[in-house]
Amino acid sequence: MIYQIYPKSFQDSGARGTGDLNGVIQRLDYLQQLGVDALWLTPIYVSPQIDNGYDVADYTAIDPAYGTMADFDHLLAEVHRRGMRMVLDMVFNHTSTEHAWFKRAEAGEQPYVDFYIWRDGVPGTPPNNWRSKFGGSAWAWNERRQQYYLHLYAPEQADLNWENPAVREALKQVCHFWADRGVDGLRLDVINLVSKH
Repeated sequence: MIYQIYPKSFQDSGARGTGDLNGVIQRLDYLQQLGVDALWLTPIYVSPQIDNGYDVADYTAIDPAYGTMADFDHLLAEVHRRGMRMVLDMVFNHTSTEHAWFKRAEAGEQPYVDFYIWRDGVPGTPPNNWRSKFGGSAWAWNERRQQYYLHLYAPEQADLNWENPAVREALKQVCHFWADRGVDGLRLDVINLVSKH
């Protein structure tokens, strides 16, 4: 049985009002008694939290609201000690506009220029009539680049350009990072939306 955990509301280990990784550790024995075989953690990465962590600003760092990388390593070790597995949510359709890749793309820095989907246009006139799943246009104007970028979700969630091999390679490195730490699997959120053709 796979048990999905939204750490923010699962268990607070320090009376701060929000859940954290140490709180998950506190509940592992209970989850094991339920017969849980694997934990599926929703995003725990650094994020401005516009979309509850699905706006990732750094794929390889733990958001301080949840703890530290040492806390994560401890959680993973405790999960494995109980014979359970760990699956992490990965959001590879888009990143936060606070992600370093987006900031570099915005600045015209190679190789990040084409990490996202940019289109020319005039402010107030999006390139097409595509709609965001959160309402309104799926295009946001970027003053710095003087172009629109695609966001199928919130304007703060810029869609990655999966047609760019460098993007796929960068995301592959993210997968390797977590696999090398001992994570047992990844759940790829909205992976069906990565191709825009």
